[in-house]
Amino acid sequence: MSDHPELEPPRVSLPGVAAVAKPKSVAEYLREAPADKRAALTKLRRTIKAAAPKATISYGMVGYKYKGKPLAYFAYAKAHCALYGLDTRAADLSAFDVGDKGTIRFTPEKPLPDRTVIKLIRARIAAIDAVTH
Repeated sequence: MSDHPELEPPRVSLPGVAAVAKPKSVAEYLREAPADKRAALTKLRRTIKAAAPKATISYGMVGYKYKGKPLAYFAYAKAHCALYGLDTRAADLSAFDVGDKGTIRFTPEKPLPDRTVIKLIRARIAAIDAVTH
């Protein structure tokens, strides 16, 4: 904490998500992540990036859009990493902690398989394509 709190960067506070200074880029977000989570999220980033190359920081998380629509987001918390915004019915996620509204929690020790992420991303792209023609 500095002597001038008004100069401190804004803090991001999301339930279950580690509070960090708001990163300005995906690279900065990943640099600030703990090493174990950084490795898992970097792998996840590569997999998603194959389908949706442009990423931004949104809601304090890494976010991807497709045709201007939200595609997927990922973030880390103290005890897990999470992938958000996908139809969790599109793949077998029985080995993972799946919440409502498309939240999939996983640990760096047990990351989401690339094949599963690709299946989820393709299903979301298809859903977006269906409404945007």
